[in-house]
Amino acid sequence: MVRQKGQNSALGVVETLTTKSFLFQELTVPDLTDILAPESLVAEKLYSNRPIYTAFRPDTWLDSLYVVVGGGPVIVLSTPLDRVIAITYPGGCFGMRNLPVGFGATARAFPSLVEAYKTTDVIRVPVATVQTLYSQHSSFRQRYDLLFEQREKFQYHLLNCSSYPPQAVAALLRALVYQERNLEMGLQINKPRFMKPRFMFDLSIDLIARACQLNHRTVEQVLKGLAKAGYIKPSKSNESVSDVVQVVDPEGLKEIYGATRDKVSWWPLR
Repeated sequence: MVRQKGQNSALGVVETLTTKSFLFQELTVPDLTDILAPESLVAEKLYSNRPIYTAFRPDTWLDSLYVVVGGGPVIVLSTPLDRVIAITYPGGCFGMRNLPVGFGATARAFPSLVEAYKTTDVIRVPVATVQTLYSQHSSFRQRYDLLFEQREKFQYHLLNCSSYPPQAVAALLRALVYQERNLEMGLQINKPRFMKPRFMFDLSIDLIARACQLNHRTVEQVLKGLAKAGYIKPSKSNESVSDVVQVVDPEGLKEIYGATRDKVSWWPLR
């Protein structure tokens, strides 16, 4: 982790929180500066393949909340199976379940590695500030609790689907759509009503394989099938965007998520 040496002032970092974070969206710069010293916020760049911390260590708490404002995603790997159980994109945050705030005081799990899958820009908010905001601002508290709910539902999607490849990948995409849909609503991103909703994820084949417990070749075949059937849009050949998966029919994924093997006509293996 390297502390960012940008030209943004301390107040600029505060403004970034209020504009690029779901959690802080309804707070203003004056709201935050009344509670915290702007210089207490730390802007950092997290690099891929470098551990950030190990979550859920007994009697061990973090000293700050990590707010993702660019790059990413950040993933959580369960220790026993090395399986991805959480994916955080810009607009979200992580570290909540390791802070003595809200449900964090009761959330427990096996030790899990947290790392940036790709280079990620974050702002670290001191735990004392999070505690004060949680107790004094109802909008912050509601959003904070909602992020806990989203994380639990994300894991539910992944851990309760079958090993049938189309259903496993659809479960991951449904979980991500649900997560990002809530963040978009909270961030007040306006889209014309006549536009069909589309969700774009920086989601490599390797990341899908690690989340769904499939091999890379199988994931490639499922993505081709989803694209041919019109559920997702194939990524462009440009190397810089080759990991982008664009979901163009999020509601249609429900059919695959709840399907039995004989109902997915485009999958060749029965």
